[in-house]
Amino acid sequence: MLNDAPAWAERIINAHLAVCDAVSHSARLSSDRYFVWQEDGQNSLISGDGPVETAITGTTDLFTRQEFDPWPAALERELTAAGVWWYLNSVAYEPETGFYHHEWVWEVCCGEA
Repeated sequence: MLNDAPAWAERIINAHLAVCDAVSHSARLSSDRYFVWQEDGQNSLISGDGPVETAITGTTDLFTRQEFDPWPAALERELTAAGVWWYLNSVAYEPETGFYHHEWVWEVCCGEA
């Protein structure tokens, strides 16, 4: 495992690293293109006596100066291949920084509750 990361985090980290090595957990990098990811919480499937399965929710942000960057499609392929549920939440150009900002929301199952 990566630095004793839980299995769900390893899936998220590996999906990002398959695209590039410019990735950070919650901290901005000083680069012309990079990913930042953060877990936001969890969802639990409730049945009968209580929670039976839990998933971690989070977001990934790509900051890039390339208008037609290939990384978004590559990340989407890797998240899908890793069994991570995701959707593209927004894409915006930030004129004050010169970055295109893509944001994905994702959810990854982490097993029984």
